[in-house]
This record gives sequence, C-alpha cells and structure tokens, in this order.
Amino acid sequence: MDTKRVITAFAIGLPALFAILAGGLWLTALVMVIVYYACKEYTIILRHKGFFPSFKIMFTSSVLFAVLAYFNYFNLIPLAFTLSALMCLMWVLFRGRQPYIANVATTLFGFLYCGWFPLHLLFLRNSGTESFMNLIPHAQGAGYCLLILFAVLVTDTFCYLVGCRYGKNKLAPVISPNKTIEGALGGTAMCMVFSLGIGLAIGLPWYHAVILGLLIASFAQIGDLCESMIKRDAGVKDSSNVLPGHGGFLDRTDSYIMTIPVVYYYLQYFVHTNIITDLFKGLF
Repeated sequence: MDTKRVITAFAIGLPALFAILAGGLWLTALVMVIVYYACKEYTIILRHKGFFPSFKIMFTSSVLFAVLAYFNYFNLIPLAFTLSALMCLMWVLFRGRQPYIANVATTLFGFLYCGWFPLHLLFLRNSGTESFMNLIPHAQGAGYCLLILFAVLVTDTFCYLVGCRYGKNKLAPVISPNKTIEGALGGTAMCMVFSLGIGLAIGLPWYHAVILGLLIASFAQIGDLCESMIKRDAGVKDSSNVLPGHGGFLDRTDSYIMTIPVVYYYLQYFVHTNIITDLFKGLF
C-alpha cells in the first residue's frame, strides 16, 4: 500500500467531510481551493497543446458564481454567465495572442469544466430545508453531498477490484487502456446497491436512490475518462504533483466534476419538483 497516497487521501477527505457537514463559508472555501487548483492545472495542461486559456478569467468567474451562491442570489446566475462569456471575448480582443479562437474556446470550456460544474456542490448543499438537531443546516443537502462523496469512492474501488479480477474487454482502449467493461459494470452495480442504502437513510424513495446510483456511477466514470482524454491529448500524465500519490486536484476530483451537476439537476427536476412531469403532461 502506498503510504503517501493513504495519508494524502485522509488529508483531503477529512476536511472535505467536515466542510460538507458544516456547509456555508467552510464548504465555499473548500470548493474555491479546488476550483483554484483545477483552473491552474487546466491552464498548464492546455499550454502543452499551444493554447493559452486565461486562468484569471476562469477563476474570477468562478469566484463571482461562488459569491452569488453563498448569498443565494441565484436569480443573477444568467447575468453572471453572460458577463463571464463577454470577459473571455474581451480578454482575447485586448490581449491579442494567437490562436484567438482556440484561446476563447478553451477559456470558456475551462470555466465550465473547472468552475461551473464543481460549484454545483454549493447549490446541492443548500437544497432541502430540514436540519439535524439544529447542528447541521440543510441536512438533506448534506446527505446528498455525502451520498456523492462515498458513492464515487465505491464506484472507483469496485471498478478497480472487479476489473483486476474479471476484466477482459477494454472500455476505452485509446484513452484509458487499463479500464474494462467488466470493471465498469461491477462498479456501477455496487454503486447502485450502496446508493439504495444511503438513499433510503436520507429519505429518498427507493427508485430515485437506484437511479441516482446509476447516474453517479456512469458520470463518475465518464468524468474520469474525460480528464484522461484531455491529458492524453496534451501528452501529460498527471495534471500536477501537488497531491503526493494522487497527482493533481483534477486527477483527484475528475470523477466528481460531472457527477455533481447531474445529481443536482436530477434532484431539482425529478425529486423536489415535477417540472419535467408537468412538461410532458402539457405536451401530450
């Protein structure tokens, strides 16, 4: 067992667990640290391809969204999104560095991937109104965050174990040669079982818990593959070496980046409200 890897995992996991339970400023600070390093690592990776996305624009936009989320100004999100896009264009216009179109595109994508997606953890944590013993505000939101935190770990663990034992067919041989279809199915199955247990414990109907398990497992693996695709395209092995035994923040959080917004919107439109159901009723 890699001692450095285990120590680093505890050094990251315990503060993350505390921040999720505490919420508020603690979680906002944690998310902004992750976003800062993710934007920084993404910028360095893209430079290997000859692209120059703006770290300042990506991180400034992320800070703006974090402030709006912290003070519950969700009605200003469309305005903030528009301003972020305009800042990307004006940055390239006044900086005047080639390749212009690629720099705009990679800055916009970097903000979405490294900033906007992870920031959904703040939105998710603030969902629900129930509290636990007046100690954990929005306890239901904390439960959703903990579900993602541990379900992704279960997925990664069993993808590896089942893949090592039974894996024969490659899942994505060009992007990630070590991943197998058997491992992916095993990790997905165990994640669904785990999500069913945790989902029932936090008051989710069993079918929503199972669906969330499927979504978490699927997008955790897709997120991992997407980050591998970016690194492989740029010819980079790890996003950085800031986390001993784990590489960089993008390497450690890639399975969460796409999973968090997917879970948030599923809960918003299928569990907490009936917007999608009402839409289909209106159409048919």
